[in-house]
Amino acid sequence: QVQLVESGGGLVQAGGSLRLSCAASGRTFSSYAMGWFRQAPGKEREFVAAISRSGGITGYADSVKGRFTISRDNVKNMVYLQMNSLKPEDTAVYYCAGNLKSGYSLRGREYDYWGQGTQVTVSS
Repeated sequence: QVQLVESGGGLVQAGGSLRLSCAASGRTFSSYAMGWFRQAPGKEREFVAAISRSGGITGYADSVKGRFTISRDNVKNMVYLQMNSLKPEDTAVYYCAGNLKSGYSLRGREYDYWGQGTQVTVSS
């Protein structure tokens, strides 16, 4: 129903910053709560950040609070993840996800649509 494409990943040194972008197709973007998740090799998928349909509610994993900021633009059909003060443990494939079931969710299993992922690698 919606196609999500992430971009903005890359290599960065610890302490640096990156901004991830997620572009959504279609005209129903505002119907989806959106989230960012990440998965490192050999590890389970991990919640990173979520934002409600209108952008009025945001939530973060404890590991990224104060460093990451999620935002969305429902006119441009975009969601962003600004990542500051990056740490090596932030290294993972980052996925953009959409949830049509509810207006806000921190649980990956409630999300219906997923992007292809973008690699973020943080070196020490």
